[in-house]
Order: sequence, then structure tokens, then C-alpha cells
Amino acid sequence: MVLFTIYSFVPLIWLIVNATKSQPDLFSTFGLWFGDGFNLFQNIADTFTYRGGIFVQWLGNTLLYVVVGAGGATLLATVAGYGMAKFDFPGKRAVFAVVLGAIAVPGTALAVPTFLLFSQAGLTNTPWAVILPSLISPFGFYLIWTYASEAIPTELLEAARMDGAGEFRTFFTISLRLLAPGIVTVALFAIVATWNNYFLPLIMLSDPTWYPLTVGLSQWSAQATGVGAQPIYNLVITGSLITIVPIVIAFLVLQRYWQSGLAAGSVKQ
Repeated sequence: MVLFTIYSFVPLIWLIVNATKSQPDLFSTFGLWFGDGFNLFQNIADTFTYRGGIFVQWLGNTLLYVVVGAGGATLLATVAGYGMAKFDFPGKRAVFAVVLGAIAVPGTALAVPTFLLFSQAGLTNTPWAVILPSLISPFGFYLIWTYASEAIPTELLEAARMDGAGEFRTFFTISLRLLAPGIVTVALFAIVATWNNYFLPLIMLSDPTWYPLTVGLSQWSAQATGVGAQPIYNLVITGSLITIVPIVIAFLVLQRYWQSGLAAGSVKQ
């Protein structure tokens, strides 16, 4: 556990420490200790104002992709997974096989077909090229399916129907509350996957104004190392630190729901 903790925290500590350094200090001081001055706030200001504030636009694009893409993926996975768990219909086994197959196929294997499909539809280089593929989460669908099968007693739903509640009212007033830990877990996975998504926006987008943070920072890093390199390593490091802050906050806020979801069903009364 000690080795695992060190492996996990050393890159984060390196990122925090070097975000406080100026450009010359990055190459003249020890990587895991502070430089001659504390330039964190200056680096943050330079990151947000560099090239007309393009970093702010990338941050807004990333938030758009997360809110619409990850939020939509969570909603669709919840509704579909609940329906699969609590309703019987013809072809249910076939759907189960398709979902398992979709989980087994890596996303990179579908990158080229997805690009060709969106290119023929005229959606490349638009936000929809990133949002629409993010709406489908086979793993989230499977997770809600298995969680709903155990977390929602069928007898409770039958009692609600006998009292005259419709399916939508039963879902939103009863089932949704019982599914809250599972929904939060799926949301966390979807948010992290969308926030860190790099390969899909890279092949779908060519206009820098629609880049997410991952692709934008990669472009800055390439500018700092390629021909005619620009001394912006401090901006790349500071931008990377700013990028992980929202994910850490989201995890800390939703952590208690996630923990309760992992512990659900572990104790029988």
C-alpha cells in the first residue's frame, strides 16, 4: 500500500510543485522541490490570458461535453438499465449479448468507423462529434442493470402499481431514490471518461475553438517541443493542474454516495 500510495502521489506532487515555478526554474531546480520564487498565481493568470484566453474556451468546451455528454450518458444508462432489470420483453437475451459485446470492444477499435460515419453526416469538427458518442455508455448501462436488479424489490413496485401509481411516477418517486448510489457511480465514471477523453476529440475536431482541455494542452506541449518551440512549459504544467481540480472536487462531493453504493447489500437484516 505504501508503494502504491507513493506511485499515485508523486506525479501529483511533482505537478503541484512545478506549477509554482517560473519557466527558467523548471530547468534549473530539483523537480520535487520549489524554485526561487512562488509564481503559481502568475502562472494561472498567464494560462488564462495566453493567446486571447483560449484556455478558458477549452475549459468551457470541456464542461459542455461533460454536462451534456456525461449527463446524457448517465440518464440513458439509468432509464435503459432500469427497464432491462424490471421489465420482461422479447429479445431481452439478445440485448444482454449486445451489451456485453459492446463492453468487450475497445473504443479505439471503433474510432475510424465512428469518424467515417460522422464525416458522412457532416458532423465532424462540431461539438456533436464529441457529445453524441459520449451519450452511449455500455458499462454504465450494465452497471445500472445489475444494481437495479438487487436494489429495487419487485414487491415494492407491485405495491405502488396496486395503489394506482403509473410507471413514470413509480420510477421518479421510488426507484430513482433507491438507484441514487448506482447513478452517482455511473456519473463518476462518465464524468471522468468524458473529461479525460483525448483520442475521440483529436480525430473529430480540427478547429482549436472546439478543443477540450486534453487536446488543447497537448497542442501547447507540442508547441513547446517542436520546431520554433515556444517557452510555455510553465503554462502546460499549470494548465494540467487546473484541469484536474474539477475532477477532484467532483469526486470529493460525490464520494459519500459512491461509498454507500459500494456497501449496499453487504449487510442483511
